Amino acid sequence: MIRPLLFEHIATARESLRRTRTRTMLSVIGIAIGVASITAILALSGGITHVIDKQIKNTGDNLLIVKPKVQTADSANFTNPLSANQYTTSPLDESDLELVYKNENVKMAAPLMTVGGTVKYNSGPPVNATILSTTPSFTETSPLVLSDGQFIDSVTLENTAVLGAQTAIDLFGTEQAVGKSFKLRGENFTTIGVIKRQQSPINYNNVDFDSSVIISFDSGKLFNHGIAQIQQINVIASNSANLEKLRDQLTKVISKNHSGDRDINVLIGKEITTPTNQLFNFMRTMLAMIAGISLVVGGIGVMNIMLVSVAERVREIGLRKSVGATTGSIAAQFLIEALITCSIGGFIGFISGYAVAFTASRFLPYDPLFSWDILLTALLLSIGIGIIFGLYPAIRAARKQPIESLRHSR
Repeated sequence: MIRPLLFEHIATARESLRRTRTRTMLSVIGIAIGVASITAILALSGGITHVIDKQIKNTGDNLLIVKPKVQTADSANFTNPLSANQYTTSPLDESDLELVYKNENVKMAAPLMTVGGTVKYNSGPPVNATILSTTPSFTETSPLVLSDGQFIDSVTLENTAVLGAQTAIDLFGTEQAVGKSFKLRGENFTTIGVIKRQQSPINYNNVDFDSSVIISFDSGKLFNHGIAQIQQINVIASNSANLEKLRDQLTKVISKNHSGDRDINVLIGKEITTPTNQLFNFMRTMLAMIAGISLVVGGIGVMNIMLVSVAERVREIGLRKSVGATTGSIAAQFLIEALITCSIGGFIGFISGYAVAFTASRFLPYDPLFSWDILLTALLLSIGIGIIFGLYPAIRAARKQPIESLRHSR
């Protein structure tokens, strides 16, 4: 009984929407715009998270990162996650690095220290690049691949550098930069390697390697008056089963070295991406709220058009009630009309949102993430909007009295 009645309501709703196709189209477009905005935001932000998670997975499940809890940064760069390692001070120093090296559960470790200064070639303009100072084992703790040459090693430490692909182009006009010299803070450096262009500048090191210059740890200290101010230590555990144990050991010995101050974090697994994800989640939430406003506006448009439809169909409501249609039946018919309108808008919005996301990805260094959860979210939002904004017109239609409706329609 319920199923045939439901099909009858759906058929009636379809016929009613077909008769007012222009108004229906406007309602669908309003919902589609809101859903498309939210879908695009979720797909693009999901792509960022996927990139970082994939990098950690490729490195292995035995990665730890030692970072200061509080660092001094340029407040102007707060909204740029790639500036997260551009710090001026850090409590981590060379003695902490030695403690990490000495731990029996550490397979290898590499410090990451940023150095201030500019790079330039001959009389050309200064090139904007992040100058990093590290050790040869850094390539074992980060997803870096060279397109040409070699990474710094124990033989090629002095005044040699590895360039990011974009930095090589900015300096020399080509990625074929091995053997070419440039000036870093007035000192001559020779290029010994070029990093393969990255799929994305987003990574757990918070460094855009395409626009970077990597020099040896000793060279970096010389530029900093012989002092090591380490922003991050990447650690590979000898056994992933000892990860928690190693975290506790490193936290304890480094805190002791800092006179008992627990001013560092030792991050593992998902914790490594937490700082970057928090920033992107904040930005995603803000954008989703803005997109949500457009979805609510679309819902209000659906409600207004449904109220107009109720006013125009007073005679139809009166006739149906006079031949036995119940209040619930009338309400269900109008609610189904709202649900059909919003569901169509939601589906179109989902497709449009992914089209926008994939178009935007052509100008971004990563691809959007396709997820069935996003499809489910889009459809549930559409249905929710249909129920919320279709309920009042449905109740208003259902409460009309048949005699008054027939008299009013004359």
